[in-house]
Amino acid sequence: MEKNGTMMQYFEWFLPDDGKHWQHLKEDAQHLKEIGISLVWMPPATKATGTNDAGYGVYDLYDLGEFDQKGAVRTKYGTKAEYLAAIKALQDQGILAIADIVLNHKAGADETERFPVYEVDPNNRQKKVSDAYDIEGWTKFTFPGRQGKYSAFQWNWTHFSGTDFNQENGKKAIYMIKGMAKGWADNDEVDVEFGNYDYLMYADVDYEHPDVKEEIKRWSEWFINETGVDGFRLDAVKHIEGEFIDEFIKNIRAKKGDDFFAVGEYWKKNDATLENYIVETECNVELFDVALHMNFSKASKSGNSFDMSKIFRNTLMEKNPTKAVTFVDNHDSQPSQALESWVDDWFKPLAYGMILLRENGLPCVFYGDYYGIVGEKPIHGKQDLIDQLLALRINQAYGKQNDYLDHPNCIGWTREGDEKHPGGIAVLLTNSDAGYKDMYLGKQHAGKDYVDHLGNRDETVTINADGWGTFVCASGSISVWAEPLTKE
Repeated sequence: MEKNGTMMQYFEWFLPDDGKHWQHLKEDAQHLKEIGISLVWMPPATKATGTNDAGYGVYDLYDLGEFDQKGAVRTKYGTKAEYLAAIKALQDQGILAIADIVLNHKAGADETERFPVYEVDPNNRQKKVSDAYDIEGWTKFTFPGRQGKYSAFQWNWTHFSGTDFNQENGKKAIYMIKGMAKGWADNDEVDVEFGNYDYLMYADVDYEHPDVKEEIKRWSEWFINETGVDGFRLDAVKHIEGEFIDEFIKNIRAKKGDDFFAVGEYWKKNDATLENYIVETECNVELFDVALHMNFSKASKSGNSFDMSKIFRNTLMEKNPTKAVTFVDNHDSQPSQALESWVDDWFKPLAYGMILLRENGLPCVFYGDYYGIVGEKPIHGKQDLIDQLLALRINQAYGKQNDYLDHPNCIGWTREGDEKHPGGIAVLLTNSDAGYKDMYLGKQHAGKDYVDHLGNRDETVTINADGWGTFVCASGSISVWAEPLTKE
């Protein structure tokens, strides 16, 4: 991957159900390249419960908007042909196309079946609260619209470990399916929240079943051959056996090459849990830095009482930077979503400065922050600000980093530049009153004048003979000091 690469999550939850998204992405590919995006994480392309489904209620992994199933041929985002055209447009611009894949569960079954279950305590899924009894569950997937094209595999109750609805009496509960080798995945492999967090929603895929493992591996090879994608974003990995994820990625890389990109969504702010998962999967996946996002969210809601000297404390960016994909917000954290933890507007420029202008982590820009969010409570995007920060990332943010994370409100750092990008930058931000800080930029910059490229301060800072400058920032704000940008 190129130096100072940047990912964009190219969707938000409330995109219109008009089937136009793949077309928009295709048309936007050149612009994304121009602003410095090197990877695009696309929403799930597989057929879900309907066109109003954002893609996480996955029905048929082999239907990319090709078959008349669940009320339409297209998905929320468009047809298979349009999806493939968008991928090609990205790759023609040298951008890696990253597919969002949902392997934890299946939704919208075609038929019900009778099978034995135990009800479990929702707050402790290891605790059975009933004897075994039969329910009528939605677990039979025959995909009549596809009629066996690409795969003849059909799913039934033996391929799942749990479900949440009994059609016989309309009762909603968490049902652990009883059967050979059934039960939840081992606690060493899934998150321990609620006693065991193997079960998340819908019909929970059982990765102890050998036929399931083989089918999902076959599907991944078909999907990559069919689409040509360059990597996967793996949804909800804390609910899936880590051993299978490791096996799954190794299988892909053995056939497609070691540079096939993989990032997992493990929604946990505990850095030790995330690090353990990285070790368990033998460093085969990167993870989104949820701990850093949660720090941003808390800081944005705490005003000047948040200790900014600890903003990177216990994050993947700090602990395991080569495996950290950093982000400010995403489709799950946006308002009204289950994991809502939105970063307040005033703090967004500071947070984006922290992921885009530091040396550690692969930053991910959220579509909703860039283009805005639609829906009942629309939010305007910050395209101009993010464009400015991306330009600084591409042109200036190189070389040795000197940290000044030494004050509870005002923190900063410098990047000294390198041979190809000699200018360097100084970044200063505060969550309180206006601040200043003496920071070292390097003797090679002595005598140079630096200005705030974000326009929040009007001063000019001249670097002294020893390579130091006194940099300033406005209250509750960020300033990025650099020489005037020149296009290479």
